[in-house]
Amino acid sequence: MGFFDDTISLSAPPEGRVEATAKVTGSGKYSAEYEVASLCHAVLVGSTIPAGIIKSINVGNARQVEGVIDVITHLNRPMVPAFADEAKIKEARFGLPVFHTDKIYFKGQPIAMVIAETLEDATYAASLITAEYAADQFNVDFEKSYKNAELKTAGKDRGTADSWAETPSVVEAEYTIKNEVHNPMEMHATIAHWTAENELKMFDKNQGVNNVQRMFAKLYNIPAEKIHVVSEFVGGGFGSGLRVWPHCLAAVIGAKAVKRPVKLVLTRPQMFTLVGYRPESWQKVKIGADNSGKFTGILHQARHATCVYDNFNEGITRIARLVYNFANLRTESATVPLNLSMPTWMRGPGDCTGDFAIESAIDELSYKLNIDPVQLRLQNLALEKDPDSGKKWSTNFVDECIKLAAEKIQWQNRKAAIGAISDGDWKTGYGMAVGMWNAGRSNASAGIKMLKDGSITVQTAMTDIGTGTGTAMQNIAKDATGISKEKIRIELGNSNLPPAPSQGGSTGLSSISGAVAAAVNALKMKLAGFAAAENDTYKNVVGADIILSDNGISYKTTNQQFVPYSVIWEKNNLQVLEVEASSAPGDERKQLAFCSSAAHFCMVKVNTKTGKIKIEKMVCAADGGTIVNEKAAANQISGAVVGGIGMALMEEQLIDPKLGTAIGNDLAGYHFAVNADAPIVEVIFVNKPDVNSNPSGSKGLGEVGIIGAAAAIANAIYNAIGKRLRDLPITPDKVLMG
Repeated sequence: MGFFDDTISLSAPPEGRVEATAKVTGSGKYSAEYEVASLCHAVLVGSTIPAGIIKSINVGNARQVEGVIDVITHLNRPMVPAFADEAKIKEARFGLPVFHTDKIYFKGQPIAMVIAETLEDATYAASLITAEYAADQFNVDFEKSYKNAELKTAGKDRGTADSWAETPSVVEAEYTIKNEVHNPMEMHATIAHWTAENELKMFDKNQGVNNVQRMFAKLYNIPAEKIHVVSEFVGGGFGSGLRVWPHCLAAVIGAKAVKRPVKLVLTRPQMFTLVGYRPESWQKVKIGADNSGKFTGILHQARHATCVYDNFNEGITRIARLVYNFANLRTESATVPLNLSMPTWMRGPGDCTGDFAIESAIDELSYKLNIDPVQLRLQNLALEKDPDSGKKWSTNFVDECIKLAAEKIQWQNRKAAIGAISDGDWKTGYGMAVGMWNAGRSNASAGIKMLKDGSITVQTAMTDIGTGTGTAMQNIAKDATGISKEKIRIELGNSNLPPAPSQGGSTGLSSISGAVAAAVNALKMKLAGFAAAENDTYKNVVGADIILSDNGISYKTTNQQFVPYSVIWEKNNLQVLEVEASSAPGDERKQLAFCSSAAHFCMVKVNTKTGKIKIEKMVCAADGGTIVNEKAAANQISGAVVGGIGMALMEEQLIDPKLGTAIGNDLAGYHFAVNADAPIVEVIFVNKPDVNSNPSGSKGLGEVGIIGAAAAIANAIYNAIGKRLRDLPITPDKVLMG
């Protein structure tokens, strides 16, 4: 038995996404597509230096352009109350105080914003703005800087370094990963409209409308309920929508200045500098094992880039503390301030980066010990308890993930000898890696509106960023109520709806499933209260006694003591029946540890003449608890794996160290994995409920689909050609040069 009495038993999930028709037909609106009366357009102007002070800005020519309404700079912007002075700026913890400073922290930092009647007018006028600077020394070179960042302990040590100093087999190596950029298909965009002096409405691309609402309430010192944020449809986020970025505030500032709604859409090059990225990193892993393959200890050190105006710590070493039994462990980390924009969370943040180093080092150790990589991992997994907290795992099926994926890819065909499988210039190799993520859950609320015909609308403020949350809500509501899915509508992504956490960190479904279950229970009890007037059976019931259908309410079994909805509506003169309920993690989170996990297996072919790498097969077996919607869940995993392919083989945002400029800041210059680079990813689910996690028994899947993918590919390349490539991305020149 689990912690939840309202556990949901899911039947076969209905096909199709609830938002599919709206997206395909174009009726679903993205943030830049809403029609607002008197709308004007804004375009940002970025700095041309990476560090210094603005001495002057020439906006005269821009103001002469027909259609220009205003030009906002630090000299004439309306004051944001939270930026009234330096102390308040730090207290606000917003990051970049856009238009409230003359200091330049990175190249491309917004220094001006043109607002005009049309986008074309605004774009042309923006091109006419120039600035004079007092340039300062700058540093954008992580490679030359990271060694100066002092490492500090990250987390509690286990054991001692001395106790495993004489371990028979030790691997020690360094690993680097370049900056990676989210690059979702939809550019970030905001429409801001001050509907009254202290009332703000926003259509904004983000991963959490309540987060945006809270931030602007703090920035402008107005009640959160006076701020209405809509983000119903999102064209990809991957973490880029978890923060409130400078452009979003710029649009709000502009709308305040011109007293009209303002639309601001970032350009693709601006997406590379203004909405975060996975920061460049260096890692060192030292890992040891005895002759039987039992791990004796690990030292994991990490440094990654951050910006000079705020500190972002990704927690790269966290993953070292989760997966395996290390009696002796030490983790250390540091951040490296650079004259670049703020990095942020990117799918599998921290753990994805750290996992590459750890799983590569374990693979290297397997060859040193002459133990199969699968066996080495299986015998060292921490399956009973979270080794960091000491709490018993609620469920942890990472061993089953490994076995399922190994069988699917036919691991028995792998040869332990390097380069043993060849076909002319092509060498074939197999690799694997493990990924894990904390299966979290947050407070969430949901509401239900019911009409006389038995149709219901399930509502929450949570945004579905393409993960299938809306469809999962429909599936849960269908099974919890018994009402046909055709009669269940879903509304989300609106701060006027019941509050919910941001869609990120693989907590979305885990959080909202409990809220939907609670709302269904509230609906049942409210209907039972009305039904009691017609039938005494309903006077002392609990939600579990109630069965709903398309037409009415029954007691314990279908059609028993049946009361039609029509009778309830007519007798009580109802138009719509509304309920709202909340759900939150409880004592189970204090008593148990929770995780999602995955095993990634890969077969590659490497051309020894050209350095070309072809991924022939990719298998991911994942433990996400109950799989509420298998098709959407598999899509999530396969999409994440493709992100891991990009991380392993091609993604790198280069910065010119002399100019501080992003190189190739467009979708032609920045390479990421597309269909031609990836095979059909074979996805397998353990599909065993975690009854302690939430009523649906589900756990998050968004992160584990990428955590481990890059390491599996690198390990497969080593098996093919015998070159241990520790610097991502692994491009053909590195394959040839070694």
